Amino acid sequence: MMAAPVTQQTNASKKGFFLKFLDRVEVLGNKLPDVVTLFLVIIAAILILSAIAAALGWSTVNPTNHERIAAVNLLSKEGIVRILTEMVNNFTSFPPLGLVLSVMLGVGLAESTGLIGAAMRRTVLASPRSLILPIIVFVSMLGHAAGDAAFIVMPPIAAMIFTMLGRHPIAGLAAAYAAVAGGFSANLVVSVLDVTLASFTQTGAQMIDASYMSSPAMNFYFMVASTLMLVPLTVWITVRIVEPRLGSYTPQAQQNAVEAQVTPEEKRGLRWAGIALFVCVVILSAVTIPSGSLLRDPDTDSLIVSPFMKSLVPILLFLFGIPAVAYGIGAGVIRSDRDVAEHLGKTMSGMGYYIVLAFVASQMIAYFNWSNLGPIIAIEGAAFLQNIGLTGLPLLILFILFVALINLLIASATAKWAILAPVFVPMFLLLGYSPAFTQAAYRIGDSITNPITPMLPYFAILLTFANKYQKNLQMGTLISILLPYSLFFGIFWLLLFALWYLLGMPLGPDHFIKG
Repeated sequence: MMAAPVTQQTNASKKGFFLKFLDRVEVLGNKLPDVVTLFLVIIAAILILSAIAAALGWSTVNPTNHERIAAVNLLSKEGIVRILTEMVNNFTSFPPLGLVLSVMLGVGLAESTGLIGAAMRRTVLASPRSLILPIIVFVSMLGHAAGDAAFIVMPPIAAMIFTMLGRHPIAGLAAAYAAVAGGFSANLVVSVLDVTLASFTQTGAQMIDASYMSSPAMNFYFMVASTLMLVPLTVWITVRIVEPRLGSYTPQAQQNAVEAQVTPEEKRGLRWAGIALFVCVVILSAVTIPSGSLLRDPDTDSLIVSPFMKSLVPILLFLFGIPAVAYGIGAGVIRSDRDVAEHLGKTMSGMGYYIVLAFVASQMIAYFNWSNLGPIIAIEGAAFLQNIGLTGLPLLILFILFVALINLLIASATAKWAILAPVFVPMFLLLGYSPAFTQAAYRIGDSITNPITPMLPYFAILLTFANKYQKNLQMGTLISILLPYSLFFGIFWLLLFALWYLLGMPLGPDHFIKG
């Protein structure tokens, strides 16, 4: 029997076109099989298409090194042997697997012992409720500066906060995920991603201007403006569109949790956790802040590209895990090392479905990469845009939409830019647009479809989190919940981009629109 849309409380006849459209997306999406089955179907399609593409001689030329990229038949003898011999390695080397499980050890321990619940209950009871959602969105949007850990940490915390407020936890989950994923190019700080993208931009620009030098801050002003725009927009989408569609979520147990005051045992546990966290922060500061400290780059003394940035996952594990143990001891929840092990086991027991998803997703992404279909589609699509003869703002907007479409196939921001920068940076530079402006356009397209693409590895973990609050929630429902963020982010970001273009404002320090 087909699942009904999540909107149960709004009269269908009173819905506007947009809400009916979202309901239709949900219904159509839920006709799809389970996400594991869907990934298996996509794997089969990739294998078949790779054989057809190879038989037809599909190929293209890499604009970076001018080497020919040809479609690879994965159903050939060599392809089948590679599938069988590298299947385990695909799974064990899948980047989100270790990252997710490692961070969830700390976050899950903090949840299982009751630290997160007690801390949020105390915070919620003491804070203006009108500020909680903007703070969640703001922290989530800035969180990607710390790497992909924000995808794992922020959505479940937001869901728990919403539950304690008597609001639908899926709305909190969606808002945080959309802020991290859809706001991937909005921030108030320069991150490792800025450094990486700028390096590809510089390589592309030097194909035309050998003296060109990029900067990690080349889009900084535009990123700051994007943040200031997207935070209130995300709040508005959540309050005006997402939450009304989801309806109420008020299980009695959760209502009691909201109304309950923090007990004396919990207060003692929070004090112990606060002391433990303070000690952790002092130690972390000692190994990061002083010049020449342990986690700074030994050659450049930088924190942007440094052991600190590469150690963020274990750092987050300790920042959640150590205070969790301290809280458990102070609150009387943990009385021995066996209790700690039991809580950790409880945490990991809820990750079984994600592990299954990770196994299937890792194979799908590996096969797609091996087939060379992604680079062929991206490069040939870029050549099409180059040849259609558009100029000015329409061409730039079409480029943004093209990147957004490619992002549904290749979710990695750096992988896409490694392919597209050598094509579009010199092309737009010859048209008079600076590499910084081309990079800004790329980052918009790369961000706006992030919330709705299953090719982003963290979509699977989001579905796992969502099923904790709404059993058997399907991919179509989740996409229909996240789709408004992608649509409105796209509309408003294109308007901001057009305004920047028309006013000719600087994109970052010493980086302007014109080349």
